[in-house]
Amino acid sequence: MITIRDKVRFVETDMMGVVHHANYLRWFEMGRVAYLRACGISLGELMADGVIFPITEVRAKYKNSCTFDDDFEVQVKMSAFNKAKMEFDYTVIRLRDGAVAVEGHTRNVFTDNEGHIVRLKPEWYDKIQKVYAADKAAEEM
Repeated sequence: MITIRDKVRFVETDMMGVVHHANYLRWFEMGRVAYLRACGISLGELMADGVIFPITEVRAKYKNSCTFDDDFEVQVKMSAFNKAKMEFDYTVIRLRDGAVAVEGHTRNVFTDNEGHIVRLKPEWYDKIQKVYAADKAAEEM
């Protein structure tokens, strides 16, 4: 599992003073990028190799609101992975009280620049698979 921490910016809130629901999806993305970085993958290099990974599914269950200046943590766990797709589960924790703000899930497929599904080359697959396998082994303990 990868975790990132940040603070709610004023621009991320709505007129009611709470984080606008769409911003949690941005935080999910921050978590995915951090996960891939932990795998030793630079998104720039992956895209330069002609691989992009659009989201084909997203779910979010909103439980407790975050507000301006709240510290939060995004916990990211890869829940499925193969050469054509990757799936992630997310938990956003409001750190002032430990409350779960949002639980979410995304599915990404690997495509070329024209949107055709591709299979990851071994140089990318092996890096992600190594971290994914380690996470699965730690989960079973």
